[in-house]
Amino acid sequence: MAQVKFDRVSKVFAGGVTAVRELTLDIADREFVVLVGPSGCGKTTTLRMVAGLEEMTGGEIRIGDRVVNDVPPKDRDVAMVFQNYALYPFMTVYRNISFALEMRDVPKAEIRRRVTAVARTLEIEHLLDRKPRALSGGQRQRVALGRAIVREPAAFLFDEPLSNLDARLRVSTRAELKRLHQRLRTTTIYVTHDQEEAMTLGDRIVVMKDGVIQQADTPLNTYRQPVNRFVAGFIGMPPMNFFNGTVVASGDGLAFCEGRMAGSDLTLEPRGFRLSLIGPVGRGLSGRVGKPLVLGVRPEHMSFGPKDAAGEATVAWRQAMDVQVNVVEPLGGNMDVYMSTATHDHVVGRMEADSDLQAGGARQVFVDVRKAHVFETGETGMNLSLTSEPAHVVA
Repeated sequence: MAQVKFDRVSKVFAGGVTAVRELTLDIADREFVVLVGPSGCGKTTTLRMVAGLEEMTGGEIRIGDRVVNDVPPKDRDVAMVFQNYALYPFMTVYRNISFALEMRDVPKAEIRRRVTAVARTLEIEHLLDRKPRALSGGQRQRVALGRAIVREPAAFLFDEPLSNLDARLRVSTRAELKRLHQRLRTTTIYVTHDQEEAMTLGDRIVVMKDGVIQQADTPLNTYRQPVNRFVAGFIGMPPMNFFNGTVVASGDGLAFCEGRMAGSDLTLEPRGFRLSLIGPVGRGLSGRVGKPLVLGVRPEHMSFGPKDAAGEATVAWRQAMDVQVNVVEPLGGNMDVYMSTATHDHVVGRMEADSDLQAGGARQVFVDVRKAHVFETGETGMNLSLTSEPAHVVA
């Protein structure tokens, strides 16, 4: 087991395409870190540079005390699990797991001990004599995991290992991976585009965009304190709602007024909603009065009832906006409600199920403004609502 450190690591492909830009990140011994972001953000390239499968353009990678820039992949003491499992089809499960140890001339008795122990851990002892074609997708994934674990590497590298599994199996295998890490405590770097996987698996998640780290923090801090609009929109499902507008003076405080953006120009909408910014969300915005801004509201922080969960009367931080209900999607105990406001056509709220709610009507939806965010304009506009800078924010 070992630390993994990136110091200004870059990768530029032929033709001048920059996949990773001066990435700096320290991954602690035994930590489970998830690299997450949309396709093309550089997360898989970063993982492949750790494994030695992709040559770096600049910077330095350390695994433990060694700089591994020029170390061949086989000598880096890492084990990688691929998206397509990469099992040898002509070998049994036992040989697939043991093959790397055989290549290292590990004694047969030690190989058998390690393979048996790993198979028991992954509950695939009964599959050791089968070949990959006789296994299900989930069983093949366990064999690929076993092949990595049996080597007892300094670090595990996972490249979207669950993407080929069906939804139900993905959930169960995800839980299995987490239990496995809790047991083995091996340093792990895990790549995914699925933010739900990132939130549930990682000790820390690293959100990337265009080869640059946007935020590296614990899952809960990333959800609660997104450093910019991109992170806020990427983490959370359904995604955060964003409304163009500005802040205006309102009594002793400020209010957010809905508007329309045309290029860099903002026009306030007379029929638009107006929300008083009560609590931390409005602090520090007095210098932004009249300037274009973006309000962010998560779907789960919206409701139709003016009362809180305990049945108390309406409170000041629960602010109302007028909406048109367009689509209702039942989800069992909850429902996703797709709505529109005066200027925004795609607004979604995740609320307690209500069988009486019908599409096509005008309603008032209530927003918990304590949990709202105000951002600068632009795809990566800064979060102006943070009372303090989140830990591990990368500029």
